[in-house]
Amino acid sequence: MKNSVFVTIVMVVAFAVGIFIFYGVFGTADKHSILHHMYMGGPLVIILIVLTLMNITFVFERIFALNRASGRGSIPKYLKALQTKLIGNDIDGAIAECDKQRGSVANIIRQGLETYKFVKGSSSSIEEKLKDVQKTVEEATLLEVPILERNLNALSTIASIGTMVGLLGTTIGMIRAFMALSQAGAPDAVALSQGISEALVNTAGGLIAAIVGIVAYNFFANKVDSITYMIDESNYNVIQALKK
Repeated sequence: MKNSVFVTIVMVVAFAVGIFIFYGVFGTADKHSILHHMYMGGPLVIILIVLTLMNITFVFERIFALNRASGRGSIPKYLKALQTKLIGNDIDGAIAECDKQRGSVANIIRQGLETYKFVKGSSSSIEEKLKDVQKTVEEATLLEVPILERNLNALSTIASIGTMVGLLGTTIGMIRAFMALSQAGAPDAVALSQGISEALVNTAGGLIAAIVGIVAYNFFANKVDSITYMIDESNYNVIQALKK
């Protein structure tokens, strides 16, 4: 729910900024400048600006979110300190290490350790206790992973839409160019140049939006895979340490 509100706000603000840039910056620029050529790309340029701004916003949001998910310190050092505490049967010390590290890995392990601390004094066998811990860890992982993957689909979608919008603008521009050529007598040079400019500007804008979206999606997807791998590895190590 919160993420959908965030995406909606980003979209509305991006449209407002995009309209301002198109008419207030590109539209008032010198006719011989590159900004004026961007204005000649037509209203579809507004959509391309919006997609680019959304890309940039989601990139920064993912950078901050995944850095926070990685925790305050080095994950390998945290896992080594955690392993030392667990080998010494210091569950409270291990939980303190999780509180110190924070992040997705530490949060998930902390919930598992809290469950183990709760069932430790029960009459259940060690296998049943570890099953409870494993179940808690799996449930926490299911809740944490979607947070890590948030807005990745948006980046992928923007890349696809950017390509399509750019292609649409290219097609419209070429139609206008051929209409200028098809006029009886001498071709309308101004209309011809405007059509070609519209086609090329939209092609470039669509490619920029698509490239940024694809690169960002693949980068963050690899980052999420790395964190997910660390979650699985740390959970396995914790379970093995608790068995001893």
